[in-house]
Amino acid sequence: MSDALTPEELADLEARIDAWAARQREENPVVAAVERDDTSGERRWFLRVRGEEKDVFTIWLHLRQRTLHYETYVMPAPEENAGALYEHLLRRNLKLYGAAFAIGEEDAVFLVGQLAAEHVDDDELDRILGSLYQWTEQFFRPAMRIGFASRFKG
Repeated sequence: MSDALTPEELADLEARIDAWAARQREENPVVAAVERDDTSGERRWFLRVRGEEKDVFTIWLHLRQRTLHYETYVMPAPEENAGALYEHLLRRNLKLYGAAFAIGEEDAVFLVGQLAAEHVDDDELDRILGSLYQWTEQFFRPAMRIGFASRFKG
């Protein structure tokens, strides 16, 4: 396990993530908005992303003392075929790097990952954003067709 960052190191990394997020908002056409959660006292960012398969989704970044945790909500709990859906997603996990499908609150499906804080830089932030975007776009519709199959008939 990596050492906890000092308050100065955390502040520096927080400023670098702020700058990266601002550049994404200005330069990346898929990033619709960037917000900070300043009310909780935690270091959290919300990137609102425009997709094609999934119209809009949010990527959350949460800087902790040792790690940067990231996640995005993929879909609600399945109404049907839960076993088939979870098998499908677990098999997809084998091909993912740096994130994995997980079941979260109310059995919703998320993509989640974390990175040692000492390795967070612009390239890694770009990889995280790009990977979560690509995987959400790639796996959202097939997962919905399994977990909500009766809604797609007809």
